[in-house]
Amino acid sequence: MEEIYMKRIGILTGGGDAPGLNAVIRAVARVCSYAGAELYGFLDGYSGLIQNRYKRLDIPHISGLLHRGGTILGSNNRDNPFNFPVKEDQKLVYKDMSSKLVQNLERLKVDCLIVIGGDGSLAIAKELTDKGAKIIGVPKTIDNDMPETDQTFGFDTAITTATDALDKLHTTAESHHRIMVLELMGRYAGWIALYSGVAGGADVILLPEIDWNIESVKAKIYSRKEEGKAFSIIVVAEGVKTPEGKHVIRETVKGSGDPVRLGGIGQTIANMIQEQTGLESRATVLGHIQRGGSPSPFDRILATRYGETAAKLALEGQWGKMVSLKNGIITTVEFKDIPRENRTVPKCHPLIYAAKNIGISFGD
Repeated sequence: MEEIYMKRIGILTGGGDAPGLNAVIRAVARVCSYAGAELYGFLDGYSGLIQNRYKRLDIPHISGLLHRGGTILGSNNRDNPFNFPVKEDQKLVYKDMSSKLVQNLERLKVDCLIVIGGDGSLAIAKELTDKGAKIIGVPKTIDNDMPETDQTFGFDTAITTATDALDKLHTTAESHHRIMVLELMGRYAGWIALYSGVAGGADVILLPEIDWNIESVKAKIYSRKEEGKAFSIIVVAEGVKTPEGKHVIRETVKGSGDPVRLGGIGQTIANMIQEQTGLESRATVLGHIQRGGSPSPFDRILATRYGETAAKLALEGQWGKMVSLKNGIITTVEFKDIPRENRTVPKCHPLIYAAKNIGISFGD
């Protein structure tokens, strides 16, 4: 390692959890320890930094972390420092606490802050960098929709979990001659639905990126019946719109960087199929199970590579960058060069072509 310019590093995890967060923390802690640097973990995302809640992370603190899901630091998706909830006169008001956050970094003599987060957390990191904070970003989301990186850790585990669920749905669908609809996470991108749908042998995969119609879905179901198969498996991403072009919204969360919570399109589609075909149709929402559990070997390795690179950058005095996976190599991209748009599935994606060639319908 080259000459070390920094001696005190901070780290936090922001947004929704994903399998592999602890593996990143472990890698950063080990690099810092072997380099003689101090590592401090801020609790529950940016709020821990604003409220001075943190703990020292040494080798004993990170023992046994590699295989553990979740994050030992806690996380938060309602702690935007630029719109932070504060109680005043028994009322909750929202204030810009970003300057206090930057001041706390300076007061604690944190030379560089490593932020592990998705698009929301890293967009905040970019704004904080503009205010003088020294930050390195690590991309994280099970949705795999972060721009400027080929894959985020957590995605592989999520599609493994979803594929396992599809394997289980197959047996009950076949036994009861039912149409089974599985709704998966992914927000406005269909990566989880596409990959797990192909791996799990779905008959229909509905993605936010591809316009669909109920007649095409019914046609696939009827063609399977003609082949002697009285059941069908349909995978639908939560960001798929209704035939009227509307998202199904479960709730709206005030104060969150991503306030809209999608959910319910699976049941909507199951109801449509049953009403229009007379075939018994059931919907399953896999939900937060996709976020939990032990990370897959791939995610453990990717998270470790991300953490090791982020720690080296911090110790070498580099910041204002996000670590990134490009063509199998860990590289970096400047915060200013990261677009705000999410990375969605291209309609020309090779896996879509392959899926169509083996008979999977996308409802188009």
